[in-house]
Amino acid sequence: MIYIAGIGPGKAEGMTIEVRSALEKSDVIVGYGVYIDLVRAAFPDKHFAQTPMGKEIERCKLCFDYALEGKTVSMICSGDAGVYGMAEPILSLQKENSVYQRVEICILPGVTAATSGAALLGAPLNHDFCVISLSDLLTPLEIIERRLQAAISGDFAIALYNPSSHKRADYLKKACQIMLKAGASPERACGYVQNIGREGTKTFTCTLSELQKASVDMFTTVFIGNSQSEIVKTPTGTKLITKRGYTI
Repeated sequence: MIYIAGIGPGKAEGMTIEVRSALEKSDVIVGYGVYIDLVRAAFPDKHFAQTPMGKEIERCKLCFDYALEGKTVSMICSGDAGVYGMAEPILSLQKENSVYQRVEICILPGVTAATSGAALLGAPLNHDFCVISLSDLLTPLEIIERRLQAAISGDFAIALYNPSSHKRADYLKKACQIMLKAGASPERACGYVQNIGREGTKTFTCTLSELQKASVDMFTTVFIGNSQSEIVKTPTGTKLITKRGYTI
């Protein structure tokens, strides 16, 4: 048995009961090192196995190897396993390998950064929205650009994953410029959240023009409001709100 489990932000209280139960039943927990570190203390009696960034397929094969030995395995992903997670490669590998087809697979949802970050920021995704990753490791930059343009054309609220890295330090700035050129107002309400659900969580609100200058990393999720979104002051600070159309 392989569970493909989204662990949410990583803390025990951010996991679903179903995911925590699967990890407790597992003999082996497999994942990227950062995610293993998030759960290791909560499951001290488990065997852990990891592969580095860029070795995702090897990580999936490792799960199948353990499962074929009769072990119960959990492949953990941050957020949700089916949102930029490991559900697809494991299922694709199983499709291509008749031996792997003997293994039962169960995909367990988790709280993805779009929703956990939105909760901290206010209600930025309270109407139609889309999620776009700025990472071009697996997706050509031209396609990412077209998706940003289409999201603005359709007046969607947007959650941006993977907004920056050492090799892509200016990608968020480029994304903002693409959206501005596609017709978004420089004053469009935006925000971003750093280290969602982990130590050092911080939220920020700003305009799209200001967002171009924001300092972000791979542990930041960025939110672009639609044309009706606004930044409001509340007793707990400024919040980003995308309206659904109710008469208040």
